[in-house]
Amino acid sequence: METKEFRAESKRLLDLMINSIYTHKEIFLRELISNASDAIDKVYYKALTDSSLSFDKDNYYIRITADKENRILKLSDTGIGMTKDELEENLGVIAKSGSLKFKKENEIKDGYDIIGQFGVGFYSAFMVAETVTVISKAFGSSEAYKWESKGAEGYIIEPCQKDAYGTDIILKIKSSTEDESYDEYLEEYKLKSIIKKHSDFIRYPIKMDVTKSSLKEGSDKDYEQYTEEQVVNSMVPLWKKNKNELKDEDYDNFYSEKHFGFDKPIKHIHISVDGAVSYNAILFIPEKTPYDFYTKEYEKGLELYSNGVLIMSKCADLLPDYFGFVKGIVDSEDLSLNISREILQHDRQLKLIAKNIKNKLKSELEALIKNERDKYLKFYEAFGRTLKYGIYNDFGSSKDELQDLLMFYSSKEKKMVTLGEYVSRMPEEQKYIYYASGESVERIEKLPQTELVLDKGYEILYFTEDVDEFAIRMLMNYKEKEFKSVSSGDLGIEEDQKDKSSESEDKERKELFDSMKSILGDKVKVVRASKRLKNHPVCLTNEGELSIEMEKILSAMPNNSNLKADKVLEINVNHEVFNSLKEAQDKDKDKLSLYTNLLYNQALLIEGLTLADPVEFTNDICKLMK
Repeated sequence: METKEFRAESKRLLDLMINSIYTHKEIFLRELISNASDAIDKVYYKALTDSSLSFDKDNYYIRITADKENRILKLSDTGIGMTKDELEENLGVIAKSGSLKFKKENEIKDGYDIIGQFGVGFYSAFMVAETVTVISKAFGSSEAYKWESKGAEGYIIEPCQKDAYGTDIILKIKSSTEDESYDEYLEEYKLKSIIKKHSDFIRYPIKMDVTKSSLKEGSDKDYEQYTEEQVVNSMVPLWKKNKNELKDEDYDNFYSEKHFGFDKPIKHIHISVDGAVSYNAILFIPEKTPYDFYTKEYEKGLELYSNGVLIMSKCADLLPDYFGFVKGIVDSEDLSLNISREILQHDRQLKLIAKNIKNKLKSELEALIKNERDKYLKFYEAFGRTLKYGIYNDFGSSKDELQDLLMFYSSKEKKMVTLGEYVSRMPEEQKYIYYASGESVERIEKLPQTELVLDKGYEILYFTEDVDEFAIRMLMNYKEKEFKSVSSGDLGIEEDQKDKSSESEDKERKELFDSMKSILGDKVKVVRASKRLKNHPVCLTNEGELSIEMEKILSAMPNNSNLKADKVLEINVNHEVFNSLKEAQDKDKDKLSLYTNLLYNQALLIEGLTLADPVEFTNDICKLMK
């Protein structure tokens, strides 16, 4: 019996296959099952095109058996089988795909897709097997042949006996090593797990002998074990079923079965598209944030299938980062795959699917805002921060997709509102969308900087998350209305608060504020009379791009660059404290210094900023009490 050598390039490719191409060895079973499915498809196609043939689906299946004692794993199909020449042609030349040739020769159109078009999947068997044997009898042939190989050194082909047409693939599983366990590929539970994960939706039954237990006859304690043939795959995927036949609980059960989360999804989206690219998808919007969602370990992505075969368990390219919380699957027959099913070629079809999914998710979330507000609020509590990061991280390039999904607490409505709802309520004369930043709604409501805006009757949006102001700076405006912080130097309504002071009063104030600035040094950029305060004596505002709230957030970060906002100390000249300042300016410079430092530290505390010297502050209070 002559041992035939693989071609030189095939030897190199086989070595690459065994050692490099596939990351996870378990996919060998997926590849062999897909090839078996292809073989049955070919019989089915022949029956469609030859009226003398009939196709009874009950007679076509894939069977897997494991013999642990002899370390044999066998996969049998009732497909079209191979002649001697086809064994030589398809298995003797790596990357020579019989499926691809069959599809071209028979001019099979879309709708009768053949999975294994690239001809290398079969050789993944060598990742787990020391010997691979193929026994095959072609449809319509009276002869059967055996192909056998131990790897790159070559293969043999010889006649053998086989009653029915189809193919048996027999793997002699390698012995386990310290680094690799091959025993698991002979374990019933592991084989079932691999099939459910990768091949659950192959359209023909995958049969296995499954171990069962039952009480021995006449006993209520002793059990006996027996085996029972079982179909271990679902065959018809949920996403290919008619939506009208499915209930919410069907989707919820699928979410749970796929281990997408322990929560119950807020929303499921079932998509079926036929067009430039055809695909089915089921997407889920979770109710709760995964425990690792904001860590580096979290992997976004949808399960990607090609004609019911799992290609990637996490296809990140199907989702933008800001929709990374979405779970689900996409199945398409139009995707181009390169050398293996594990490596997806980023082609036009994939990008088109990703774009469609992004638009669909946006429209569904907008519908939730409009029609199921309570559900959206629950979603936003879990994932609103992610949408804001989407605007900030993309330098505003995603603002058109995300701005209508943002929500903030409203001073007027006392609840979360969208930007669109805010703008729809703006008085005609209002120039800006006003916001205030702070650690909580309660803290913001006490901010003195809000007095003038609220007195004017304008609504304020409360920013309580660290990313809020950063995201809004990237957004810049909404429906041609600019955003304006209540702590900014110019609110655009100060002209309504005309100061009726005389020229001499102006000069006196300037001297006082210059003295206070001299006392505070570079802690503030300037001290000035406030046009926004009514009841509070003092507040801090800022000039420039960096706000006080941004300074707080940046200073809390590791390796911060010690960036500081340009702070302005504003004094309420209509408050009795101002009179005390004037008196101290005239009579007691030490007291002016005491008052100035106390007011500055008071303003810091109102803002939630850290005092540079708390001990000095308490000593100043004691001096004041004396």
